[in-house]
Amino acid sequence: VFNPVVDEKYLAVLYSYINKPWELYLQENKPGARMEQITDKAQSAEFKSYNWREPEVVTFTARDGATVYARLYKPTKPATSKPAVLFVHGAGYLQNAHKWWSSYFREYMFNNMLADNGYYVLDIDYRGSAGYGRDWRTGIYRHMGGKDLSDHVDGIQYLVKNFGINPKNVGLYGGSYGGFITLMGLFTEPDVFKSGAALRPVTDWANYNHGYTANILNEPYYDSIAYRKSSPYYFAEGLKGNLLICHGMVDVNVHYQDAVKLAQRLIELGKDDWELASYPMEDHGFVEPSSWTDEYKRIFKLFENTLKN
Repeated sequence: VFNPVVDEKYLAVLYSYINKPWELYLQENKPGARMEQITDKAQSAEFKSYNWREPEVVTFTARDGATVYARLYKPTKPATSKPAVLFVHGAGYLQNAHKWWSSYFREYMFNNMLADNGYYVLDIDYRGSAGYGRDWRTGIYRHMGGKDLSDHVDGIQYLVKNFGINPKNVGLYGGSYGGFITLMGLFTEPDVFKSGAALRPVTDWANYNHGYTANILNEPYYDSIAYRKSSPYYFAEGLKGNLLICHGMVDVNVHYQDAVKLAQRLIELGKDDWELASYPMEDHGFVEPSSWTDEYKRIFKLFENTLKN
């Protein structure tokens, strides 16, 4: 991010890297000038003491021939069960397979922790993500949970082929749209994903923000088929693996009712290996550090108990 200072003799530059948070630099506005770092506030001594990974930006080929970009975190010492975890970014229209500091900095740190504990972690810019052109953005039209999900399944095959991960020990997690994909993965590809953590997930798109959803699935009253085939609620019977749902009870984006509705459906279906963690004080993005800590402890415990046995 560049900004000319008032007299235009200098440039104020915000710079980051894949494993370094944003800092402010100053540079003379002339060819060949070097940037001088002005701030050093983003990283504490404790933060700097850890050797944060530089996840590799990789590509693989999807089943329809498309080239998919992703971030890959490699473990120093893979666990004996050769497990892998897929992180699914949110928003749908977002980009995360890049080389600057991610807005998903908590997940970046958690993915480092997973790699420290023997997991391969893949973070995919699946179909619908920003930065890859119109066809990529519209690849989920009338079917969310279609190509965006199959890109993740194809990503597993990339890990199997190139790193020998055990396809029987694969989990996934993500929040918001990432939580939605997690549910669709566990419900519609139950033999692919052994466990997953769906954080603040959409479970029925008919309940969600009209301005967002109608651009992709049209109006529910004249394209009910698109809504039904895109909503995890209608596929809950497919659950075989282990599911963790985490949701803030005062979420004003994806309303808590979505989690409650799905929980009731899982009860009616007699499903056993699932749990709902509710956070009474939390909105869509948590505020309390204790809530973030609790959520990530639950996710880590889920993967440790299901992908390493």
